[in-house]
Amino acid sequence: MERISKVGKTFDDALEALLEENNLTKEDIIYKSGETKKALFKGETTEVIAYKKEDIYSFIKDYLKEVINNLGLEVTFEVKNQGDRTVIKMYSDNNNILIGRNGNTLKALETIVKHKIQLETGIYFSVALDVENYKDKKVAILERVAKQTARDVRRTKMAAAMEDMNPYERRIVHNVLTNFKGVTTKSEGEDPHRHVVISPTEE
Repeated sequence: MERISKVGKTFDDALEALLEENNLTKEDIIYKSGETKKALFKGETTEVIAYKKEDIYSFIKDYLKEVINNLGLEVTFEVKNQGDRTVIKMYSDNNNILIGRNGNTLKALETIVKHKIQLETGIYFSVALDVENYKDKKVAILERVAKQTARDVRRTKMAAAMEDMNPYERRIVHNVLTNFKGVTTKSEGEDPHRHVVISPTEE
C-alpha cells in the first residue's frame, strides 16, 4: 500500500492539500494525523497520513489469497458496493470451509484482516467479507424471523427478546421493523450478549 502524506499549518489544511494534490475525495481514503512539529519562523505544522481505499482492497485480496491458498483452497474475489458498505465477496472451490460452522471461519477471516490493516497502516478499517451470497441469505432469514416475531408480539401484546446479535445484525432488525406498526425495538444487554427486544406499542 502506498503511504500518502502532506504537511500543513493545520490538520484541515494538510488534508485539503493532500486531497487536491492527489485528485482524491475523503471517501477515497482512510487517514490519520501524523506528527505535529514546531519550526523556527514557520510556527506549528501538522502532518496527515493517508492510504487509498482501492489500494487497501487490493492488499486485502492479496493477503486473503495467500491465507486461503495455505488452506489448500483456490479463491477469487469480487468487490461490490452494497448501500453504504463495500463488501469483498469470495468464491472458492469449497465455500463451506471458508464459511465454517455458523459463519465462524468467515468471522475469523474478517478479524484477521482488520488486525492486519491496522498493523500496516495504524488505522482501524472496517472490512466486510462474504462467501458468495452467504451473508445475503442470512440477512433475508434474519429479516423474516424479525417480522414473524414482531407479528407474534403485536398479536400477544407481550415483548420478545431475540437471540444475541452483533451490531450489524441488530441494525438489520431495527431497520426492517422501523415502519412495522404496533411494535417498537430497542437493544439491551452487554456485548457479546447484546440483543434486540421487540415490544408492543399502545394502539
